[in-house]
Amino acid sequence: MKEFIEYIAKCIVDEPSLVEVHEKSAEEKKIVLSLKVGQNDIGKVIGREGRMAQAMRTLLAAVAAKEGKRVILEIDDRPGQQ
Repeated sequence: MKEFIEYIAKCIVDEPSLVEVHEKSAEEKKIVLSLKVGQNDIGKVIGREGRMAQAMRTLLAAVAAKEGKRVILEIDDRPGQQ
């Protein structure tokens, strides 16, 4: 799932080399993914009114459901990344 969201993010952003996805296993069937992108690409990943972020979460939920897991996608939008 980590690779899946990384692939989607790299296709969206202008600087794919700055895309980072970190996986944190909260529980056995629950995974938290943290997505970091370059400061100039945050808007592209979140999208207008959060639509792109919601679409990525929906796709991720479908993939996770096949494996019997629950995934939470966090988008790190803190300034100062590069």
